[in-house]
Amino acid sequence: MTYPDWEEIRKSHRFAGREIPMVTPDMPSFMALPIARSKEQLKGAGAAIIGAPYVANAGGMYAGVPASDWLAGPKRVRQQSARYPAGYVQDLDVDVFEHLKVMDFGDAAIPDEANYNPTAENILRAQAAVELKVNEALDVGAVPIVIGQNSPCGSYAIAKPIAERTRGKVGMISFDTHWDSNPIDRLTKDPRIAGSSNWKAKCYEFHPNFTVPNLVEIGERGMLEPRARVDDYKRRGIHFYPMWRIRTDLGIEGLCKEMRHAYEGTDAVYVHYDMDVLGGAGPAPGDILGELAEPIGMTDFEVIRCALEIGKRGFTGASFICIPPNSAVVYRTITYVIMFMLAGMVLTKLGRT
Repeated sequence: MTYPDWEEIRKSHRFAGREIPMVTPDMPSFMALPIARSKEQLKGAGAAIIGAPYVANAGGMYAGVPASDWLAGPKRVRQQSARYPAGYVQDLDVDVFEHLKVMDFGDAAIPDEANYNPTAENILRAQAAVELKVNEALDVGAVPIVIGQNSPCGSYAIAKPIAERTRGKVGMISFDTHWDSNPIDRLTKDPRIAGSSNWKAKCYEFHPNFTVPNLVEIGERGMLEPRARVDDYKRRGIHFYPMWRIRTDLGIEGLCKEMRHAYEGTDAVYVHYDMDVLGGAGPAPGDILGELAEPIGMTDFEVIRCALEIGKRGFTGASFICIPPNSAVVYRTITYVIMFMLAGMVLTKLGRT
């Protein structure tokens, strides 16, 4: 699939007569919201949208797709979000931005060499850049929502600041096709790196207040993991909901109730969306994910329904990785997920849960 450039997108009638704040010349702000270019400007915001364009590639490709298409994800989500004229979610009859100040906090200053020369030191510099933005958002009381592409910049770099700032236990709700709990990062073989295949394991290795009994793991399926790894998490008390169970006895409403396990006895909850969880179920063709595509994926509705539930319960920070490249409707799906999370926050504030 090909994706149009910004000049082509903005020709749509949806942009006619509107002034769109621009983070960069070809990147509008998320939902055309005000832009905070410093921590001082972010003060008073309840949520901050942060971009983390990083891809763990070697040789210019990731999962059979050009790295440049993955890197464009945070920008393209913003491009598609800007087509919506307001924060009114008609499905829920609530205008998010009437009750919650949300700002676009720009992109983390990830060095270019981290994306094309993925040494351990370069990756750690990229991770630190995301951590800085996340910490600045948390400093002023804004919930960081990070649109990334790969780990650690779109996952561990959000989980780490939350764990470090939380006195008690930290729960996690994770949507994924893969467990991301290999013993070591496949790309660098460096034990310091919380990479695409092992970032979740590093959360529990490096941060004792991330507790497995407060991990709600959603969406893994099929023949992708060794039994010993899954059995180990079960032994440690994980709440695991594979797609087969969601589609048979549990259902999406049952799954939403099960999210309570992330909140029981915790002081913070980190929410992570690895969007390969959509798999082949839509809204775009499954093969858009290259070698990451798997059958029995979640639907767009299922992920968005869960997002609303999470927003109602509350969350400390959220992140997105592995956003299927080059599909406008998938970028719009990310926008919906974010907006329904924010809408859930507002509905709870208004007592409409």
